[in-house]
Amino acid sequence: MRAVLMAGGSGTRLRPLTCDLPKPMVPILNRPIAEHIVNLLKRHRITEIIATLHYLPDVMRDYFQDGSDFGVQMTYAVEEDQPLGTAGCVKNISELLDQTFLVISGDSITDFDLTAAIEFHKQKRSKATLVLTRVPNPIEFGVVITDEKDRIRRFLEKPSTSEIFSDTVNTGIYILEPEVLGYLPNNQESDFSKDLFPLLLEKDEPMYGYIAEGYWCDVGHLEAYRDAQYDGLQQRVKLDYAYEERSPGIWIGQNTHIDSTAKIEAPVLIGHNCRIGSRVQISAGSVIGDNVTVGADADLKRPIIWNGAIVGEEAHLRACCIGRGTRVDRRAHVLEGAVIGSLSIIGEEAQVSPNVRIWPSKKVESGATLNINLIWGHAAQRNLFGQRGVSGLANVDITPEFAVKLGAAYGSTLKPGAQVTVSRDQRSISRMVSRSLIAGLMSVGVNVQNLEATAIPVARTAVPTLSVRGGIHVRVHPERADHILIEFFDQKGINTSKAQEKKIEGAYFKEDFRRALIHEIGNVVYPSQIIDIYSTAFEKHINIEAVRHSSSKVVIDYVYAVSGAVLPQLLGKFGCDAVVLNASLSQNSPTTADREGLLNQLGHVVEALRATFGVQVSANGEQMILVDEAGIPIRGEMLTALMVDMMLTSHPRSTVVVPVHASSAVEQIARRHDGKVIRTKANPTALMEACHTNSHVILGGSGEMGFIFPQLHPGFDAMFCIAKMIELLTLQERSISQIRADLPRVCHRTYTVRCPWTAKGALMRHLVEIHSAENLELVDGVKIFNNQHESWVLILPDAGEPLVHIFANSDDRGWVDEILREYRGRVQDFVDREEGREDSKTESYSLLQM
Repeated sequence: MRAVLMAGGSGTRLRPLTCDLPKPMVPILNRPIAEHIVNLLKRHRITEIIATLHYLPDVMRDYFQDGSDFGVQMTYAVEEDQPLGTAGCVKNISELLDQTFLVISGDSITDFDLTAAIEFHKQKRSKATLVLTRVPNPIEFGVVITDEKDRIRRFLEKPSTSEIFSDTVNTGIYILEPEVLGYLPNNQESDFSKDLFPLLLEKDEPMYGYIAEGYWCDVGHLEAYRDAQYDGLQQRVKLDYAYEERSPGIWIGQNTHIDSTAKIEAPVLIGHNCRIGSRVQISAGSVIGDNVTVGADADLKRPIIWNGAIVGEEAHLRACCIGRGTRVDRRAHVLEGAVIGSLSIIGEEAQVSPNVRIWPSKKVESGATLNINLIWGHAAQRNLFGQRGVSGLANVDITPEFAVKLGAAYGSTLKPGAQVTVSRDQRSISRMVSRSLIAGLMSVGVNVQNLEATAIPVARTAVPTLSVRGGIHVRVHPERADHILIEFFDQKGINTSKAQEKKIEGAYFKEDFRRALIHEIGNVVYPSQIIDIYSTAFEKHINIEAVRHSSSKVVIDYVYAVSGAVLPQLLGKFGCDAVVLNASLSQNSPTTADREGLLNQLGHVVEALRATFGVQVSANGEQMILVDEAGIPIRGEMLTALMVDMMLTSHPRSTVVVPVHASSAVEQIARRHDGKVIRTKANPTALMEACHTNSHVILGGSGEMGFIFPQLHPGFDAMFCIAKMIELLTLQERSISQIRADLPRVCHRTYTVRCPWTAKGALMRHLVEIHSAENLELVDGVKIFNNQHESWVLILPDAGEPLVHIFANSDDRGWVDEILREYRGRVQDFVDREEGREDSKTESYSLLQM
């Protein structure tokens, strides 16, 4: 009899252990699951095995080769293009199955009596026999009901709680006659449980269920994986061990040295070529792979350690999984249920909290405590996307390899042949990353319009004009000179929605990329006249005559950014008197301290030249700091209020959009001009979407994020803002200092408190519960209004850091100082209590383990 070993799964629910390994090759007691299945088949005299492969097929082929070393004959069928499903892959090899054959899943551990099951099949003259077993909780399995003659009458694939009608489940082991494959279509995805078996039931073909005695574990998730290891050690399942049993319950491989002072409690399995140091404690239930080194005084309580790992001195491992080649340094703690992917590094005295998962090739810094999954980058990030796209350390987190994969993930969410733009700032690192993104996009059949180095407002303006599906812009992060920021636009030039970000993240983490054939590879074109597209839109929305006849003199500091190559051309067309500083593109990105020095220099130049105003442009053309005629910088809330006042003075009864934390001066200004204020979440995408979806919006944004002019394009644009200020100052015949003097006097202060990720949600819930609903606003964070004043305090969790920001706003400075002090104390006390609880849990856990 031949057996079909279905080994195509990628083991998504076993991530991060299966990122570089197909699930059937995951080790149980230091042997792949597939080898245990091969041994089971061999015990029942089934030695002709056909393995159907899809995910990383070479791993299994390289391990088993022709099967002769394992006492069987192995052949392979690879699903090249797309998965065909459990039944489709068997149909695909039907010419090799000319007599009764057995199908067995490659992701379960069992010692069922297959000989008895085959005999049952023959006695019943069954066309399809399902090997069944009884389990306590059948929710995750296919439930089956048989009649008194063992004939299958009903089954349900993975029922909900209310649908459970039996505890007898399908184990994924089938004995089939070749003719049943005739019911399946050729070269189409099909499934045994969803397609073939219901059809056989409908056709009244003889289909029986054999309820097997013995052990069966579907290794479908990490908990089941650990259980299978422990059950194997306890000999609850009949498995062939890879090593000699040196003493009862202790299996040790060849050339392994164990120091005489080490203490080992059975049952334990230790592989070949291991080194166990002095005074090491290895508790019952521990599984240690080949070529593993364990340093002196390490304490191992039931870990599963894969081949090649290094465990440092005094390290503590507690019922965790340590992947291939991983290093756990001195005094590090990896707690119960944690999973460390292959080739990762856990630094000295670091702690990985219970149930945390770390993807392969990551590093946890020395002394760090990791409470959340580490999937991407070198810090504890919960998602690929942050508040403003994807960011990370240049050429450390954001590498060419990462960018290729990210480009492929994004492209895989689009249709083949789709068009996207790619643009960047002028930095060499951005050029490298953008080229890697382009390679990834091309690999999945997406065409690229490469805008090369250009200001981000220019790129956003070009997107809808070029009729593309979206765009990517790469730049040095505006707030961190050592970081890269990659932003994604939709077809309107607005930052992509959260739903689209989730799709990209899903494709990235699952590595769910389509691969284009050679003739389907995307192409790259270089559109010309991109600046002309922006210039045309720019001129359409500016009063050119007012700018041309303005007597304004403006000093502009470009801080060595690519916007310095765009704006001078535009202002020159209007005959504007502009003095340009630091427009060279050859300089490196300045640090925050450098920018402050340049801002001070700008103030002196404005004052010396008696200029109308000065502007420092940053963030690749998105953001700016204003300098008045006296050389005094205007930024943040003052800049927000000033821009709102200028725009509403020229466009009364219009709408402005600001983030939730902007000062109440905005509302006071709007009332003067019969205008309307819309507040949004404190992130760029929310501001862009609100500006796009609401009518009569003339301005959006804030001094810290930049300003949006929706008629021009949906993003922030400091370059257009400069021209607009020249226009408005000319038409309104006012100076910057005069406008500032007329602004409402509002006290607006902020304070930042450290708050662990795990405490943020509880803190927000606590604040909502202790305040009256009529005094709350929950646009973003928790805003609490004061009944006696037009005053409020806002507690806003940071989107990218373990921080909480407290904003206090009022006409009454004393109230602001008092309320800020009060809520700073409240938040800090709450965080301390939450951390105390976590410390208590950890202490209790440690005591229970001793």
